[in-house]
Amino acid sequence: MAMMDPRTIGAHIRMKRPLLSGLELKVLDKIIARDEFSEETSIKEIALENQVSEAMIVKIAKKLDFSGYREFRSNLVLYRQLEVSRMFQDLSADDDMENLVTKVFRNSIQALEETMAILDIQAMKKCADLLATRKKILLFGLGGSAQIAFDFSHKLLRIGIGSYVLNDSHMMLMSAALCDVDSVVIGISHSGHTSDVVEALKLARSNGARTIAITNYAGSPICSYADIVLNSTSRGGTLLGENAASRIAQLNILDVLYVAIAQKDHKKSEENLSRTIAAIGNKRV
Repeated sequence: MAMMDPRTIGAHIRMKRPLLSGLELKVLDKIIARDEFSEETSIKEIALENQVSEAMIVKIAKKLDFSGYREFRSNLVLYRQLEVSRMFQDLSADDDMENLVTKVFRNSIQALEETMAILDIQAMKKCADLLATRKKILLFGLGGSAQIAFDFSHKLLRIGIGSYVLNDSHMMLMSAALCDVDSVVIGISHSGHTSDVVEALKLARSNGARTIAITNYAGSPICSYADIVLNSTSRGGTLLGENAASRIAQLNILDVLYVAIAQKDHKKSEENLSRTIAAIGNKRV
């Protein structure tokens, strides 16, 4: 029986959620929410509880990349023993300020801890190399993802690296059409299904650009057009959804890339950082 790194199990299951049907998702969520779940919890018990067949439980396990129910059960039991698995707490309309602070912060900490556990270090190195050597850097994103892109672009500018953030579907496609082998494009989409970003990344790649996708879901459409995929992970809630905690994790992924790029020419980065800080020095009251 294959046992995963315990820290990655929760993230692994969440990243596979888009592969499940509506009914399968309901069953999975009930299993995860179960207070009592151990190596003694039988497949028959789970099937009866959810009023589905045992075959469906096995199907769900296999869609999550486990060999069957037993392997799924053992890994989930192992994950639930970790403190990080118990950090997430959904927000309620009745929460007072103290509870709100605790829950929001702990949910973000969980997203950071589990994203760090699943990050592909070699993929991060490749991204840093690409971004440090390409003449043109483009960032595609809509809504909240665009704000993440703007933050990264701002950091790059501080060390003397120009980049362009495109958060309009027409502008993304026009920019993608002008890409070539000297371009690197980062597409940011929490769901990985944002059609405008997916289409633009696809076009950029077809024109020779190297492409990077940052998303919460491995195997989502955006990944099909990315040379490198960097995954974040977060749990969803009723008020904040998944995006809030995911945004924190994705900002940290890009902060790591920023520092890695700056390290490649530390002296030049420090010089440019000093110059850009000095340029806005007199704007402070």
